[in-house]
Amino acid sequence: MQNADKIAAMSTSSRRGSLLPFFAWLGLFYTGWLALVLSGEHLSTVLAHWPMALAMALGSYVAGSTPMGGGTVGFPVLVLLMDLPATLGRDFSFTIQAVGMTSASIYILCRRQFLEWPMLRAALPGALIGTPLGILYLAPYASDLFIKLLFAAMWCSFGILHLQRIREITSYEGMTPHDVSFDHRAGFIVGLLGSMTVASITGVGVDMMLYMVLVLLCHADLKIAIPTSVILMAFTSVVGAATKLILGDIQPGTFENWLAAAPVVAIGAPFGALVVSKIGRRPTLWLVSVLCVIQFAWTLFHERAVLTVNYTVAALVGVLLFLLVFQDLYRRGCRMARRQRRIEAYQED
Repeated sequence: MQNADKIAAMSTSSRRGSLLPFFAWLGLFYTGWLALVLSGEHLSTVLAHWPMALAMALGSYVAGSTPMGGGTVGFPVLVLLMDLPATLGRDFSFTIQAVGMTSASIYILCRRQFLEWPMLRAALPGALIGTPLGILYLAPYASDLFIKLLFAAMWCSFGILHLQRIREITSYEGMTPHDVSFDHRAGFIVGLLGSMTVASITGVGVDMMLYMVLVLLCHADLKIAIPTSVILMAFTSVVGAATKLILGDIQPGTFENWLAAAPVVAIGAPFGALVVSKIGRRPTLWLVSVLCVIQFAWTLFHERAVLTVNYTVAALVGVLLFLLVFQDLYRRGCRMARRQRRIEAYQED
């Protein structure tokens, strides 16, 4: 119960955090965005891309209230609804999350929400190394169809897991105690491999991987796991967007959609974090999990003209492999929790 008491104390102190830096950030962002629109005469562009702004109203709420970046909504809207290239969906995810999830991160820090800092501090340099490496050496070899199927399989497995274990996951309090060296190893590996093999290709995912380690392996309270994963994805998105800009490799159409959606996500992601603190995370996670499973079926249907039997089997195997990894983390987490309970019982005796 000590961990739960610590979370409650941190939650109380977080309400005393000043939001002045957050409002300063919003003022700076909206001033810059407005200057860009007016000086470049981009108002017609913003109005022409209003569907993406509307879609990201939901995407930014998801980004602030779940371990999913706003790109998890923006990607399927661009790629499946608007039938645009998956590479555009990836680049848009990086650039829009660099605004929305950064905004949510500033809000989280201003509110002094409890974070798993030891693991996060190790994950950040891992993402700093892995994201450019993945963009340079892996992403160019990923076909449009591969990107779509990787995205669909990854989030389908996320949805299935939560539909199966949502009551248990949302009931965790505190965290299973573990040593700092474990945090450093796990955080760096997740940051490096998650950004290099998934985020660099799809624009999202490293946040979900860190979240899974925290929740399944460490039995972390969602009040810890989700804010920690949001900050990692914000950092990864900034690194990814900066890398693409330096390389001059931003896909055509990214800027126009970003320009329309950016002012929405700047406030939408923090709003999601605020709303979910009032209604709880279980309803939002349940809805998002259902949508994750639906988008997998939608992707297979949408790509039916080019899907061979091998690709279809590979997508289904991908879902299975992700679920097996999650199940292994869950089993290890249960063993860690049982071992800690035995240690605590021994110390009490």
